Amino acid sequence: MKQVSVIGMGLTIEDLTAKHLKLIKDADVLVGGKRHLEYFNDHAVDKKEISKDLKGVIRYIKSKMRKKNVVVLASGDPLFFGIGSLLIKSLGSDNVVIYPNISTVAAAFSRIKEPWNDISVVSLHGRNSERELFSRLDRNKSVAVYTDLQKNPAWLAGRLLEKGIKDIKMCIFEQLGTESECFDWYEPGQAADMNFLQPNLIVLKPHPFQHKGNKDLYLGMPDNRYEYQKGLITKSEVRAITIARLCLSNDHILWDLGAGSGSISIEASLFIKKGRIFSVEQNLSRIDNIKANKKRFNVKNLKVVQAVLPNGLENLPEPDRIFIGGGGRNLMKIIDTASEYLKPDGVMVVNTVILSNVEAAIKTLKSRGFKTDIVLVQIHRGQDMPWGERLEALNPVWIISARIH
Repeated sequence: MKQVSVIGMGLTIEDLTAKHLKLIKDADVLVGGKRHLEYFNDHAVDKKEISKDLKGVIRYIKSKMRKKNVVVLASGDPLFFGIGSLLIKSLGSDNVVIYPNISTVAAAFSRIKEPWNDISVVSLHGRNSERELFSRLDRNKSVAVYTDLQKNPAWLAGRLLEKGIKDIKMCIFEQLGTESECFDWYEPGQAADMNFLQPNLIVLKPHPFQHKGNKDLYLGMPDNRYEYQKGLITKSEVRAITIARLCLSNDHILWDLGAGSGSISIEASLFIKKGRIFSVEQNLSRIDNIKANKKRFNVKNLKVVQAVLPNGLENLPEPDRIFIGGGGRNLMKIIDTASEYLKPDGVMVVNTVILSNVEAAIKTLKSRGFKTDIVLVQIHRGQDMPWGERLEALNPVWIISARIH
C-alpha cells in the first residue's frame, strides 16, 4: 500500500512549489475539487472529483492506493478546516503525507496587513457552527469565517442584524488569488442586501469600544455582549432604566423572574455586592445562556434556578427586589405569588410589551396593596445605510414600578 500525498493548493496553482508539481506529475490518480482538477486537464491520469459523498471518495482512494500513487489536491492548508484530518482518520496517519500551503485566512490577513495570531476561525462551510461563531465574537478582537453558498456574507450580515449586532465591521474577501480578487469593509446593514463572488471569506471585527474584555461590565451593555436567544433579552437602554427603577442597594436580595439571558441579573451585580441575585428561568437553553453570561462577567453572587413560574419560589430567601421580565399568560399569577414573599418596603418592577398585560398587571398589583407607577419606553436606534443613517424603532416597553403603600 502506497502513501497518499495530500497537497495544499494555497490560493491558486501559482502557490505550488517544484516539489508539489513533481508529486502531481508522478501521480497515477488525482483527487480534488472540480476547480483544482481543471488546472491539470492535460494530465492523462485517473481523476476523481471530491463531492458531498465523502464516504464514496474515501472508498475510491482506498481502492486505488494499494497499487497506485494517489495525490489529493486540497484547498489552502489541508489541515486547516480542510480534508486532511478526514483522510488521516480514514486512511491512518502512516498512510498519509500532508504538504501544507498558505491558508485563505493567512492570505486574507496579509491583504489587510494585520496579525492574526490571536483571532478565532469558524467554518460555516457545510457546518452548523453558528452558535460557536456568536459565542466567540465577544472573546476575540476578530473572527475569521469560512462561508458556503447558503451561509454566505449576505446571510451572515442578516443574522448579525437579527441578533442586534450592529457595532461590527465585515471585511469580505472574494475569490482571493484570482484575477477577480477583491475585498472591502462593510457594515452589516450594507452587506445584507449585496451579492458576493464565491468562494469568499469574512473577517468580523467589532468596533474598538467592544474590546475592553468580558469582565468589563457596565450599565446598559450592548446586547451583543450577552449570549441570548432571539428576542429574549431586555434591550440595553430599557435595561438601564429598569435597574434604576429597582433602586438596588449593596446587600439586597434580587429575584429576576423569567430571566431569559440574565442580563438584568448580570448588571444588577454592579449594585448588589454583598447581597444575592437569583435568576429564575424554565427553559434549559436559556439557563445555559445565563450560566455562560455569569461566567463571562465573573458574577459570583448570582444563582441560576430552573423553575416553571409561579412555582419554585418557596425555597428562595425573601427578596428585597423583584423583577419580572417574562411570564406571558402567567404574568398575573407570577405577580400574585411573588408579592407574598416580598419584604416590607420592597420594590417590584414588571416589564411587558403586551397591551393587555399592562392594565391587568396594574390591577393585580393594586389588589395586593401596591402603589404603582408606569413609564412607556420607546427606543429608536441608528441604523447605517449605504448613503447615510436612519432610525430603527424597537418595540415599546411598559415599565411598571410597584411599592407597598
